[in-house]
Amino acid sequence: MAVLEGARRRTLAFGRRALGLDVPTADHTIAVLHQDETEVPGLDRKERVQLDRIRLMGATGTVLMAISALGIGAQPVHQNPTSGVRVLGIFARAHTGSLAMCMTGTVVVVLAWLLLGRFAVGGIGGSPLHRLSRSQLDRTLLLWIIPLSIAPPLFSNDVYSYLAQSEIAARGIDPYQEGPVAGLGIDNVLTNNVPNIWRDTPAPYGPLFLWLGRGIAEITGDNIIAGVWVHRMLALAGVALIVWALPRLSVRCGVAPVSALWLGAANPLVLFHLVGGVHNDALMLGLMLAGMEFCLRAIEDIHPFDGRAYTWLIGGAIVITLSSSVKLTSIVALGFVGMALARRWGFNLRNVLIAAAMLGAIAIGTTLFIGSMSGLGFGWIHTLNVANKVRSWMSVPTVLSIITGFGGVLLGLGDHTTALLSITRPIAAVIAGFLTVRMLVATGVGRLHPVGALGVSMGAIVLLFPVVQPWYVLWAIVPLAAWATRPAFRVPAVAFSAVVSVILMPRGADLEVFQIVGAAIATVIVSVLFIVITRNKLPWRAQQGVSAPSQLPTSYGVTS
Repeated sequence: MAVLEGARRRTLAFGRRALGLDVPTADHTIAVLHQDETEVPGLDRKERVQLDRIRLMGATGTVLMAISALGIGAQPVHQNPTSGVRVLGIFARAHTGSLAMCMTGTVVVVLAWLLLGRFAVGGIGGSPLHRLSRSQLDRTLLLWIIPLSIAPPLFSNDVYSYLAQSEIAARGIDPYQEGPVAGLGIDNVLTNNVPNIWRDTPAPYGPLFLWLGRGIAEITGDNIIAGVWVHRMLALAGVALIVWALPRLSVRCGVAPVSALWLGAANPLVLFHLVGGVHNDALMLGLMLAGMEFCLRAIEDIHPFDGRAYTWLIGGAIVITLSSSVKLTSIVALGFVGMALARRWGFNLRNVLIAAAMLGAIAIGTTLFIGSMSGLGFGWIHTLNVANKVRSWMSVPTVLSIITGFGGVLLGLGDHTTALLSITRPIAAVIAGFLTVRMLVATGVGRLHPVGALGVSMGAIVLLFPVVQPWYVLWAIVPLAAWATRPAFRVPAVAFSAVVSVILMPRGADLEVFQIVGAAIATVIVSVLFIVITRNKLPWRAQQGVSAPSQLPTSYGVTS
């Protein structure tokens, strides 16, 4: 009996540690990624001049990208507005020049963003002695976004799939059963713009997005240009929600709003892929963060939990559920709201179950309402895996399977990549689920702020996802920008955002290797010359008085 009792205790202790109920001090957990930031004075006269130059530099880069998109962007196969136009049509005939212009623009924007970071987060491991104001950052972001807002799509053709799937829904056909070819016909103008790999696949998006898309299709019909622009308005609405919610969440975490906006909203991945690429991830992220802010207004309020608090909580839960009706992944945020709510009531199993039941009922009710009112039903649940046919180099389980399968080919054992994927992807899903549970528990016991725990969980989900597109990393970077301030997070996040933003090619033309090499060489030459010419005009080197060691006292709100 003593042996059994000892085994039971050891098993219980192991389980509690595995779930995060019994853990070391915060210095030995993921909580080390956070440190409160301090308020600092605004920019001095010299720094304001440098900021104006950085702002103009980034705007010049986005203008170059917008112009180059006329030739190298994801222009439609039909209804191309530049086709046959003497001046504008020249870019479509000069692919190498357009590519060089686009690559130069991306490098210029990324460099401007990095320079702007000196006045937002300071140097590595430090904080700025002077920080730009919220209005200065907002004006900079707006100036950088405008050119990309009116440019043809860049880096992705997904918006044409949105148009085709929305038209299928507008015709009364189930977009979760039929792809563009079956639903619209192979000769349809919208079908012809959809990439071949997606022409026979049903829609993988939630009913809210296709409900909105159906409304767009009913207004724009077969007018591709109008449809693209209205979908971009949806993406811009999502970015606006991010800009609204992110600084408010950052204050709750003790982080400077400008720091969060610089990394989370002014990030080149947001500019190039959510705005330029017209991805619905912008709407998903915006709704998710706005819903989190509404819920935390109720949960973190120091006043008693009254009817007003319940209104904020219910409204926020509905908004988060709406975000999951664009892309399902964001429903994870509701779990962290539930754990924060249980902690507000007193963290124990009973309160966790009550919070889960209440928020679950709201989520189910909202989902049923959207599915029934839109008439699209719930077929989207069965199409969530349609993207798995793509083998993504950023997905950990996919890369491991591809490398192992290639090794098998080299050893003469055959290509078993597909079989390996059927093993690694479920294992990765289990690991992601376990890490999410750990973060939920960390939120419940108060070790992590729910915003930070959500960001860490989304990071694990993205890395272990079967298919990962470059902009999916924003699912983690954007919420973490409001919480994680240490170099252990910011340096990799900034490096990844900068490198991926530069190396990805636009998808508007089939390019030969020599064209890419030539454009890259031209970009390097222009960039080096630009840095040399502006070496005394822009803060390329760390200057005295720009960065100081981080300090602990905070003036930005609650701690992590």
